Amino acid sequence: MNTYWNKPAETMAREEMANVQAGRLKEIIARLYRQQPFYRSKMQTEGLLAEDIVTLADIEKLPFTTKQDMRDNYPYGLFAVPMSEIIRIHASSGTTGRPTVVGYTKRDIGIWSEVAARSLVSAGLSRQSCIQVAYGYGLFTGGLGIHYGAELLGASVIPISSGNTARQIMLMKDFGTTALACTPSYALYIAETMREMGIDPRETSLKAGIFGAEPWSERMRLEIEAQLGIKALDIYGLSEIIGPGVAIECCVQDGLHVHEDHFYPEIINPLTGEVLPDGEKGELVLTTLTKEGMPMVRYRTRDLTVLYREKCACGRTLVRMSKVLGRSDDMLIIRGVNVFPSQVESVLLGIGETSPHYQLIIDRKDNLDFLTVLVEVTDEMFSDEVRGLEELEGKIKAELASVLNVSAAVRLVGPKTIERSEGKAKRVIDKRQL
Repeated sequence: MNTYWNKPAETMAREEMANVQAGRLKEIIARLYRQQPFYRSKMQTEGLLAEDIVTLADIEKLPFTTKQDMRDNYPYGLFAVPMSEIIRIHASSGTTGRPTVVGYTKRDIGIWSEVAARSLVSAGLSRQSCIQVAYGYGLFTGGLGIHYGAELLGASVIPISSGNTARQIMLMKDFGTTALACTPSYALYIAETMREMGIDPRETSLKAGIFGAEPWSERMRLEIEAQLGIKALDIYGLSEIIGPGVAIECCVQDGLHVHEDHFYPEIINPLTGEVLPDGEKGELVLTTLTKEGMPMVRYRTRDLTVLYREKCACGRTLVRMSKVLGRSDDMLIIRGVNVFPSQVESVLLGIGETSPHYQLIIDRKDNLDFLTVLVEVTDEMFSDEVRGLEELEGKIKAELASVLNVSAAVRLVGPKTIERSEGKAKRVIDKRQL
């Protein structure tokens, strides 16, 4: 039986939730205007005072915050409390520039632990669970976020971090792991390594997977569930907001429940900034309603999704978001056509005759863009006759052209040709930027 479920918050009536959100929004804006020069300056530029934010609808008056704002204020310019109150610092990898830095007070860590624990219970875990956390530990928020939530839940935690896959599998068997937390691409790599080691995942105690940190399709979920014999659940979070635990699927697997008493979601048109109604696809914008160390107001996540508010079959009334459908800033524009890696993944998994590993290579010749999709075939297919490979290549090419509305070259490559990742998979190599 689950022992950690914040039923009052997770089953609150919609009108009551809106009142809670409005009160918390008003309070945090007043505090930021008083204590945080960056937000005060942004509001004054828009001609806003703190007292102009009274109702939940007033949030649309507030300007957006972006990742560039975080970089411009590196490292501590967005902190809203003195450094003496910051007990934890996390940061992004900084691979595309300065890292984005986030700070947490003791209360923030408590809130993070609480929403992570809620998330694990939504996924069907309990204090009897044994959770192997194979997200990275350190400045990345993934490992510690799930870790603290699992400890608050009272579950057993294996803080193994990522890497050393054979050892991961050995300990998974020996320790009786019942839930695996990692990126979905690493879960597939673990399944592949299990097969090579002659281990049947169904002979382990593994029952569930908590997967996130990168977009993944519904077809990829089915692939993971089939290969590992588990229920694969999507968890969503980002360090700028708090880390993993912003939203998660429950066992119904019908959208991710957003813990909206702490994080207020909006969907906007990524080109115009216009707020879109429920049911329309757009960019997710989040406002933290309870964070102390570094509150974020209308943060543009760049993640594309859909919101809907119908009560879930699990009993929760929290707003739900669809699986992330792509990213507005990861979108590839090839000959004027918008292309997302997730579209390619969906095609490949739908055909089902290749492995789930692929890579997109974009190049430019004579001012014209060319897309090549590397697709890794299975051992069985690789040993097949050339004619069979040519037919498969043609089949993939035709399906991609139909879905993407742009032609792509398809190159089948041998097993293990595409580099595996213990973290986020590197799906795109854009030589136009090199």
